[in-house]
Amino acid sequence: MRDAKVKHNQTIVEQFSRQAVAFAAMPGHSDSMQMLIEMSGVSGADLVLDVACGPGLVACAFAPHARQVTGIDITPEMIEQARALQGEKQLENLTWQVGDVLPLPFPEASFSVVLTRYSLHHFLRPDAVLAEMVRVCRPGGRVLVADVVLPPEKAGAYNRMERLRDPSHTRALTYPEMAEIVGASGLTNIRTGHYKVEMELEKQLSASFPNPGDADRIRRLFEADLGIDDLGVGAHRQGGKIYFAYPILVVVGEKSA
Repeated sequence: MRDAKVKHNQTIVEQFSRQAVAFAAMPGHSDSMQMLIEMSGVSGADLVLDVACGPGLVACAFAPHARQVTGIDITPEMIEQARALQGEKQLENLTWQVGDVLPLPFPEASFSVVLTRYSLHHFLRPDAVLAEMVRVCRPGGRVLVADVVLPPEKAGAYNRMERLRDPSHTRALTYPEMAEIVGASGLTNIRTGHYKVEMELEKQLSASFPNPGDADRIRRLFEADLGIDDLGVGAHRQGGKIYFAYPILVVVGEKSA
């Protein structure tokens, strides 16, 4: 199991070292930030941890509303992008750390808001990562997760496609699976929200690094899915281009006092 984790982490670092600049620049990843801020209940007294923070988009958006924000990511190039964004926005209350998230390198009850966006589908053990997020959250604090979640009948086709596009993808959870791991985490007062991240297929492929030949396989999968939606992303043609939308579920819960 440890060897599998090491190999998988290497794949993540390899992929996101290449994707760092393009990922940071894609506008779809900045949409619906206000929803996350509002659902988290973040305030000027909060110490926030952004798990798998990537290029710092979420951490930098939360910083004006919080006392202090810490971002952690396993990919050094992503942390470089995060520091650059912090400089552009002239934010002082941010710190960054390169590191693994399982386990998180922080003491128990270190933060009052712990969140992660678009990361659970990369983890071999999303339940264990969520448990770690709860561990480092203070009693009475909030834990927020935002990620692609699908109906069970759509997940298999979606995951096969997404692994072609991004070899570091493990699998998107289904709605029952997300409910199960949130229930097992001990979080209470659960609230949920939904939104979609609209993408144009060719722009997404240009920001990705699939293995040779897989980009064409992905194009064929989307062509075949037009008007059918086995992939669960609502693929459709507009102006001669194929568009689709990642379905995002947001889950927020409180750690028992």
